[in-house]
Amino acid sequence: MHTVLVTGGAGFIGGNFVHLLMAQTPWRVVNLDQLTYAGNLDTLDPLAGNPRHIFVQGDIGNGALVGQLLTDYAVDAVVNFAAESHVDRSIDGPTPFISTNVVGTFNLLESARAYWLKLGATARRDFRFLHVSTDEVYGSLGATGRFTESTPYAPNSPYSASKAASDHLVRAWFHTYGLPVLTTNCSNNYGPYQFPEKLIPLMIHKAQRGEPLPIYGDGGNIRDWLYVGDHCRAILRVLEAGTPGAVYNVGGDSERTNLAVVDTLCALLDDLLPDSPRRPHAALKTYVADRPGHDRRYAIDADKLKRELGWAPQETFETGLRRTVQWYLEHPRWCARVLDGSYRGERLGTAA
Repeated sequence: MHTVLVTGGAGFIGGNFVHLLMAQTPWRVVNLDQLTYAGNLDTLDPLAGNPRHIFVQGDIGNGALVGQLLTDYAVDAVVNFAAESHVDRSIDGPTPFISTNVVGTFNLLESARAYWLKLGATARRDFRFLHVSTDEVYGSLGATGRFTESTPYAPNSPYSASKAASDHLVRAWFHTYGLPVLTTNCSNNYGPYQFPEKLIPLMIHKAQRGEPLPIYGDGGNIRDWLYVGDHCRAILRVLEAGTPGAVYNVGGDSERTNLAVVDTLCALLDDLLPDSPRRPHAALKTYVADRPGHDRRYAIDADKLKRELGWAPQETFETGLRRTVQWYLEHPRWCARVLDGSYRGERLGTAA
């Protein structure tokens, strides 16, 4: 049986990827997650009792634990989602970002390398280590152009700097040691199970409660939006057929300003909640001081992934966003349990 170790598999993208593997492959998944604030076991509830899903709470930096899991389950591939991932939190406190994203990735690479070296020739040839990263490592774009796999790195936040460092470690472990690695750099994800500190779920929750919808600066910052299901399909395709040592950019071909995203969300909520006393939800918009070092524009060129591996996004921004809003409206229990924690939708990342 093919076995994949997924790290960070109780988080947003990792959790969606685990669901995809369980639904569309016969593979066994060993799911390692430390369950920090953004890890949520409720995300994995639909998999309860499935013998192909093994959940383990633990740290990717724990070499003894990772080595035991790799060996005990005869793992064929590692897919690394484990990361601190929110720019605002990295501004307020960069230490955990360096600890998890840099040191944790280093330790995970070393555990994987030690295991890989002990495998037989065929298993060594077929083993893969797939590292999931972000377009934020490339810095900020002007009004034109898109990030490609050869764009120089220019991170501008503690978060993106930590992810850039981890990307470089993964590259080095391929070129120095021959570990068969793959790296994906994605644009902004949205969809089910996303922690509500991120723009889209935060706006959905605040609008439902009639709270102000805070928009950074003038709302003109542009992101390329990628539905999480499309992203997970891309990762699976890279895992199956990507060239070891290669980097693949994953984008949704859906550039929008933050203001346009909020306006579209408000219109969807007006449509899906016709009896809401908060209609029109756009009246809740408010403008707040911009994030320090806020990159103005990101845009991903995913032509390599499309050309070489035949992937393309299935959702437009409009269809994906409608699916996302409907999911949050239909899962109030998941949302309530997430918001029972320490995060209450307050402003983060002011560097005050």
